[in-house]
Amino acid sequence: MNNSQNEIDMKKVVSQTQSKAKVSLKKAKSKPVRKKKKDTFQEHPLSSAEIFNNREIGWLNFNLRVLAEAKDLQNPILERLKFLAISSSNLDEFFMKRVGGLKRQIAYGLSPKSSDGQTPKKQLAMIAKALEPMLKSQQEIYHKLTLELQKEKVYIKSFDQLSETQKVSLKKYFLNHIYPILIPLSVDPGHPFPFISNLSTSLGISLVQEGKDADEKIFARLKIPKLIDQWVHIEGTQAYIHLIDIVTHYVNELFPNMKVMGTVLFKVTRNADSDREDEDAEDLLATIEEELRQRRFAEIVRIEFGRCTDDWLKTFLIKELDLKNEDIHPLPVDFDFNDLQMLIQTLSSEIPQDGTRYSSWSPVMPANLQDQSSIFSAIDKQDILLHHPFESFSASVERFVSEASEDPMVLAIKMTLYRTGDNSPFIKSLIRAAENGKQVVCLIELKARFDEERNIYWAQELENAGVHVVYGLVGLKTHAKTTLIVRKTADEELKTYAHIGTGNYNVVTSRFYTDVGLLTCHSEITQELMAFFNYLTGKSLKKDYQHLLIAPINMFQKFKDLIRREVNHTESGRPGLIIAKFNNMEENDITLALYAASQFNVQIQLIVRGFCCVKPEDRLFSKNMKVQSTLGRFLEHSRIFYFRNGQEDPIDGDFYIGSADWMYRNLHARVEAICPVYDRQAKEKLWDILQTYWNDKVQTWSMSSDGSYAKKRKQPTDIGVQQLMMEKALVKTNLTEDDYISAHNESDEDQDR
Repeated sequence: MNNSQNEIDMKKVVSQTQSKAKVSLKKAKSKPVRKKKKDTFQEHPLSSAEIFNNREIGWLNFNLRVLAEAKDLQNPILERLKFLAISSSNLDEFFMKRVGGLKRQIAYGLSPKSSDGQTPKKQLAMIAKALEPMLKSQQEIYHKLTLELQKEKVYIKSFDQLSETQKVSLKKYFLNHIYPILIPLSVDPGHPFPFISNLSTSLGISLVQEGKDADEKIFARLKIPKLIDQWVHIEGTQAYIHLIDIVTHYVNELFPNMKVMGTVLFKVTRNADSDREDEDAEDLLATIEEELRQRRFAEIVRIEFGRCTDDWLKTFLIKELDLKNEDIHPLPVDFDFNDLQMLIQTLSSEIPQDGTRYSSWSPVMPANLQDQSSIFSAIDKQDILLHHPFESFSASVERFVSEASEDPMVLAIKMTLYRTGDNSPFIKSLIRAAENGKQVVCLIELKARFDEERNIYWAQELENAGVHVVYGLVGLKTHAKTTLIVRKTADEELKTYAHIGTGNYNVVTSRFYTDVGLLTCHSEITQELMAFFNYLTGKSLKKDYQHLLIAPINMFQKFKDLIRREVNHTESGRPGLIIAKFNNMEENDITLALYAASQFNVQIQLIVRGFCCVKPEDRLFSKNMKVQSTLGRFLEHSRIFYFRNGQEDPIDGDFYIGSADWMYRNLHARVEAICPVYDRQAKEKLWDILQTYWNDKVQTWSMSSDGSYAKKRKQPTDIGVQQLMMEKALVKTNLTEDDYISAHNESDEDQDR
């Protein structure tokens, strides 16, 4: 069957599938219809709860799976505390980005429907309903964890549980270490209502002057400083009390000759969903800097209230901040759960490791790189498929760029940076390369949400060192993870080397994010990657990529073609199989193509960490589609795509890795890069990864058609997939990343001498 005929047949199948949703295929195009000129507000032309699950509820279901890890008794106690903290920071980001976006749509008078046919107002109602049990669960889990900490002789105390001697000691601590840095801000005709910063935790205080009537209240705000320890050790014990509890009980010390009538703990969350239009921005750097200034003052999308001893305070804050009932939420406990991370750090150094946290893990040296004096000579021998954090990021990817910066045979380095972290070795290597006279270009994505300030700083540092810096493409985020090295060979020829990965060039996250990457000198890949960089820096209009999948150029269509090809094979009696592992799934056209392929008996296995808007295992349109989600000590982040292509041996099928999920933004509104994997050994490794994850029964959840998840049933002897991957990595070598770093540091010291 040719492609055009196949498309017709697939459209017919999908049209039949959607009949119950009363939607024609003609409308089933995923490119949104813009209600006004703002990109933020998009409506899915195909909107049907019959064939799609809601994205926002899917995300909250993901957070429930995170919470389940906090509840799981098989996880060490401190790790469970960490999962609880993560669930809270996840919610913060959800409100800033997703709830903020929905509320902004309503404020602009827009009502675009989501893929499952829900208006913004309806989605906010669905979110509110789903949040209530989640917050209650957070509260219950925290109290259970505090009881379990007592078994480790660690006690979380409230002020009322302290002895008089301990209270006296804490008052002295408060006056000497806390009081001097507190800044109370009262509200009166000479003092306007203070600005409340995003995610700040504050104490609202009602005051009355001595001699005044009780109804002549004054409001004061006291921001809880985050730069000091949030957990105070109670001297002579292994007990801790939160800073807020201490401040609340001694707050009267800040207001002499005033009577404290009551207090309320509160935290605000501001909108981080941008409605910036940068299509016509002459200076992208200035535009981003202005957005950061505006974000500081963005509208409040949530206020959380904790303990309150004067209801007047709540009423005052709600009126002053111009909030509605739906903006008001309870704090599960009387502090910010994000503060648990500080407690975990403290306890990690004070209580035995055995049984309280995961055993330490140092990534191993990739087998292909152990005995090589030059990383380029290793890549010359064969492509190298890397799997982090099981294999060392520092000894492979970081080494790749660092060695290139010093190698006299290297002439040019080209790199994309999305999130690189503080004190980045990649920045240092690029600066060193420029100082060594090499041609260096770096695309730094200024629109990497919440990392904008850091990226602006790095961009300026690189420019000052002589690196050619590109600030991304106007109107598109550059999310690709790519590096290209141009090197001169012994016979004066030029040879290109590449790294294409699924994760950021960040040495910190590389230790707890699972990602894959490919080191290759495959000429057809590297030549197309060179054209890709020309697209980023010089507006090359190349569109005929034969190997790379580049968004927004050919990636979307290529994926659709690959799905259709599997249908061709099943219709001809050959095996059809699609396996995809990524973070999130919500692209309509890809979903419809998968539904149609499922009806042609193509087996579809999706391993999706976060939200997934497809409806798997529906007898009408997705009976051959299954969805799983894996959670554990490492954040699943790798993006791997597999198409069997009718091959008898599954290893002969087609494998791809890269930066994109199957989301609208990745395929249509970002610059992404995905590359094929051709090396047999690398393909075997990817197949093993996919099979190991799919067959896991310890860390994996199965998704039902209604969007709910259930944990797989496991046997007592089963080993979690991430633990299994660590064990497999150790079989290949006993050399670790720490060994490499130690040896590297010693080498640097020798050079200094």
